[in-house]
Amino acid sequence: MSKTKREKRPLTKAERHTRMVNRLWLLLSLVVALVVLFILSIGKKTGRSFPFIVSINGRPSVLQGLQTMIKRDALWSDFVSSMISVALGFGLGFITSLPVAFLMAWYTPVRKIIEPWINFIRNIPALAYAPLIVIMLGVGRAPSVVLIWICTFMTMCITIFHGIRNIDNTLVKAARVLGANDMDIFFRITLPATVPFILTAVRLGLSAGLTTLLAAESTGAQAGLGMRISTLKTTFETDAMLGYIIIIGIIGTLLNLLVDIIEGRLTSWQEKREGA
Repeated sequence: MSKTKREKRPLTKAERHTRMVNRLWLLLSLVVALVVLFILSIGKKTGRSFPFIVSINGRPSVLQGLQTMIKRDALWSDFVSSMISVALGFGLGFITSLPVAFLMAWYTPVRKIIEPWINFIRNIPALAYAPLIVIMLGVGRAPSVVLIWICTFMTMCITIFHGIRNIDNTLVKAARVLGANDMDIFFRITLPATVPFILTAVRLGLSAGLTTLLAAESTGAQAGLGMRISTLKTTFETDAMLGYIIIIGIIGTLLNLLVDIIEGRLTSWQEKREGA
């Protein structure tokens, strides 16, 4: 009977050592972060802005703040609302950035018309034109999705475009000499060579979507992590506010790890330089 599943290669001694060292560095990084947060939490000027994870001498803590938001039935609804907005905005950004980036790279007139405006708009803070989108679309989820879409589109489009432009033109010329048409060149050369840049664009697009949350949800959203942070600052509930900020950071880290896993599977053929 033939094996239906590929057996997993056992790790070598060097690989096990590298994995253990990486985990130790991660643990050390976490300890340093906790120490810094603890020092900030006991400072006279910084203590109110940076509460510690757990309560110290009866002071407010991040966990107490999150427990308060759970009792208010706000934390879960905020999380779900933000993830829906990010997913929709990022999805639209990815779907629209791919064809635009390829058209810009392949056709000079398209690039000459679109690229200046992409470079112009992506340098404007999202918070600057967020009120205009709210006036146009009204309050609710639509302005948040559109704002996240704009930011992710700009980031991913320019990243994918430059990735396509960096493809070795010798390969394209050789393929044309051998009789390949535009369709063959696209699917056999351009697309495979662009996959690493597309994944980089996805990584940057997800980051742009999360960093746009505060601007996107502070303009009429009914729920969301960004909206709640904007609301909590008016009541000086820094414990819950910091908790929400940490949650956004955790979400970003997990999404980044997911992209790393996908990248490892799709670009296993690519040589990677190991850091010293």
